[in-house]
Parts: sequence; C-alpha cells; structure tokens
Amino acid sequence: MNTLYFKYALEVEQAGSISQAAQNLYMAQPNLSKAIKDLEQELGYTIFNRNSNGIKVTEKGDEFLYHAKKMMEQLAEMEKIAGRKSDENHRYKISIPRGSYIANGFTAFVSELNMSRGMEITINETNALKTISNVTDRGYNMGIIRYQVSDEDFFNTCLRNNHLEQETIWEFEYVLVMSKQHPLADKPDLSVEDLRNYVKITHGDIDIPHARNVEHLINQHTFMPRKTIYVYERGSQFDLLANVPDTYMWVSPIPNTYLEKNCLVQRACTAENNRYRDVLIYRQDYELGEYDKLFQKKIYESKVEVASAKYH
Repeated sequence: MNTLYFKYALEVEQAGSISQAAQNLYMAQPNLSKAIKDLEQELGYTIFNRNSNGIKVTEKGDEFLYHAKKMMEQLAEMEKIAGRKSDENHRYKISIPRGSYIANGFTAFVSELNMSRGMEITINETNALKTISNVTDRGYNMGIIRYQVSDEDFFNTCLRNNHLEQETIWEFEYVLVMSKQHPLADKPDLSVEDLRNYVKITHGDIDIPHARNVEHLINQHTFMPRKTIYVYERGSQFDLLANVPDTYMWVSPIPNTYLEKNCLVQRACTAENNRYRDVLIYRQDYELGEYDKLFQKKIYESKVEVASAKYH
C-alpha cells in the first residue's frame, strides 16, 4: 500500500475538499481524485462521501485517518534516523536538476569520500517538484531545485508548506549549447529567431505547474516549427549535440571540460523571461553533517568555476 496516498487522504480531510487539497499539494485535481479512489478500492471501503458541498468523512474513514496519521508520524520518525550520522553502511541520497555544473560538483564530492567505510550513494536527476517530494517524503538528504525566477512565489510557498529550508546557489540565464560545427556557432548576437531552422533538444520530464521556461516561450512563436528531440539523461544530449550539427539545447552554463570533451560551444542568446535560480533544499528538522557540508562546498566551487568562464 502506497503511504503517499495516506498523505493525500489526510490533506483532503484537513482541506475539506479535494479541489483545495489538490492546490495545497500542488497537483492536478483529477490525479488526486484518482489516488483517493485507488486507495478506497484497495482498502475495500469508502473514506469520503462526495457531495456538492465538498466531502464528508465516513465512519470507517474516520478510523482509517486516525491510524494513517499515527503511521505518518511514525514514518517521519524513521526518516529522521536516516539523517543521523552513521559510520557504517551510510546511505546518502541527493536529488538534483540536470545541470552539468551540478553534476561536476557532485563528482568532485564523491571523489573525496572514503568509500571504504561502506557507503551507498543515490543521485536522482529530475525536476523541481519531484525533488521536493524526494526530500520531503522519500528520505533524500538534500536536493537542488531549479525554477524560473518569475515563479519564485510559487516555490517559496511550496517549500514553506513542506517545511523545507532553502539556500540560493546561483541565479543565472540559460545559454545555448551546440556543436562547434553548428551554423550558428560563430554568429554574433544570437536571438530566438535565429533558431527557427534548427532542432531543439530538451528534457522530456519537465513538469512544473504554473511555470513557464524559455523552451515553452520559443514554441509559442508561430514561425517556430516543432522540431524537438526529448531526452531523459545528459549522456544522450551530449551525444546528439556533438554528432548532429543542426541541434541545440538551452542549458545552465556548462564547465569548459564538458564543452571541450564533446566539441561544443555555449552561446548567450537574447530571450524573454530567461532568468533561473538553483536552490539547495533540505528538511527543517534535518541536522547537516560532514557529507552535506562537503556536498555544498563542491557545488559552490563548481558554480564559481563556471560563472567565471567567458562565453559570448
């Protein structure tokens, strides 16, 4: 039984309606309704009676919610154990966006760890909302979320509601990355209009309610044909960029080592609403340990290295 559904049911009870609970959970109402129905089907009884005025908890539902709340409290206590220092069989879990400077910092972090003590490390490259869920509900030590600066209020509310601390790592503009053989590689003063004849590479799991990014803005131009390749990991994007000269991608600034290795260049490009922020997050009740501080240090070092690089 998926305990995440317990959280959903408790939120519905507290909100008094599925629509309000969906807003509080930052998810689509049909998805929440389906989750509640799936839970009720698995339990074999109804938790909520629906009517035009909202929802009403059934007798069995009231008993279920009581135990669900107790179970979630116990799970929270067990998750705290995962955050305590341990010298043996230590597990460390990080959730990050697909950003090369972040991956570079993570690699530097791992290279300084003493793996002889028996560590198990998990890295999940995903979007902002999934990272928030990973840190809140899935025992991840820390996470980095990326969002458009215009969506700051949305994410501040989301982090506050999930009792998460936040520290800004970097605020930056997306750049274009492309092969050195790309026809635009040496063109001065690039703008969105210059991209009309070329193939865009983008990540296929960008899913942020209310958020718009530069890739979506580009697609809104009527002259822009939909020539897109969706990828789900960074290895594929570099292979495509290096070997298919008419492709390009919007990215956070990339370390020179990645560019040289793949024969790529990165270019500034004029575009609206092209301001992003990377933010480090962790639970308010989480005590930062030596690994967390080392991870932070290496991410910031990688950011400084990339931010100091020159590109045009």
